[in-house]
Amino acid sequence: MIRMTANVSQHNQSRDAGKTLEVLFEISAAVNSTRTLEELYAEIHQALGKIFNVDNFYIALHHEEKDSISFPYFVDEMDDTVTEIFNFSETGSLTGQVIKAKEPCIFNEDQIRELGLRTKRSATIGTVSKIWLGAPLIIKDKVIGVITIQSYRSANDFTGSDLNLLNSVSQHIALAIERKESDEKLTEQRQLLHKILETSPVGIAYLENRVFKWVNTEMVHMLGYDLKSELENQSVRMIYSSDKEYDTAGQIISKDLALKGKCDLEFNLIKKDGATFSASLMLSSFNPVNTMAATIAIITDISEQKTAQQEKIEKEKLQGVLEMAGAICHELNQPLQTIIGYSSLFKSPQDLREEDLDSIREQASRIGEITRRLANITQYKTKEYPGKTKIVDIWGSSRKPN
Repeated sequence: MIRMTANVSQHNQSRDAGKTLEVLFEISAAVNSTRTLEELYAEIHQALGKIFNVDNFYIALHHEEKDSISFPYFVDEMDDTVTEIFNFSETGSLTGQVIKAKEPCIFNEDQIRELGLRTKRSATIGTVSKIWLGAPLIIKDKVIGVITIQSYRSANDFTGSDLNLLNSVSQHIALAIERKESDEKLTEQRQLLHKILETSPVGIAYLENRVFKWVNTEMVHMLGYDLKSELENQSVRMIYSSDKEYDTAGQIISKDLALKGKCDLEFNLIKKDGATFSASLMLSSFNPVNTMAATIAIITDISEQKTAQQEKIEKEKLQGVLEMAGAICHELNQPLQTIIGYSSLFKSPQDLREEDLDSIREQASRIGEITRRLANITQYKTKEYPGKTKIVDIWGSSRKPN
């Protein structure tokens, strides 16, 4: 059990307004000085100790969606801890009475026992106190919880004036808790977003006027760097191979962002070691007036995809060449055999000159070699041809037949 010594005047003496104001300032400042809600609760407890006896003090939170009450902060002389109360609307708890009434409540021992008899349920959890005070924590007309102080010694330890003061302070405590809860949720969301961005398989960057302001780990690795600091606060010019490409990309991006608020394009980018790679760039702008002032860029290395696409194209081209070569071979083979057959009939000089016969045989052999080459094409390769055109390089595309 925790005991806190209260630095308070007797309740029959007038309250020190300056001390109360000091407590409120401390609670307000604690929202920014504490790291967690648990730390804020402890600071609230300590601050209230300057105007109340807070030896027995707790903060309860109401979870309407679960119909439950939890006790994130609980300090008591008699009881150690309190577990979450479920189906609270069906219980006769003192905390529940405050939540239902949306007003501060004070109960002495007899009233607490009477309430328990009337509801046929215990009005307290643990030891019955001599005097119990509870004030609702209200935000936008919704009770988010209750702040409570109580005494096990005497019913005269607190009075109605204490309840009024507690209720006045509770309004500030409710705002402090709401702000801290919002801060924690925002911190959790930021941490989650940061984790998502850092584990993303694509490069992500935040840019201001084409200057890296933040990059994720994948962006660093994709561009061949070791540290984020090598990229952050540097111009994106460093990822383009020339000023011309940097300017060209900038013009395309600026135009698309102005028209559509986003830009998708493919560009060759450069790594730290000078190697280039094909990349897909997706950019969106936060500023419709000055589109380049603040942008998010997503960069994906599509080199493997490009290579696969090129291989597919080459394969399709090769298939077309093979089909064409097969047809040509078929068409040439028959007249070739006829030429060879007829040339063999000319045996004497009287029938045909020897040089003419050799020429026929030489060209026939060349056609034969061409058909064999066509039948053994293994890759798609072209060569320049007069008229600024390209033709299939039969000799370079095929393997020499055995």
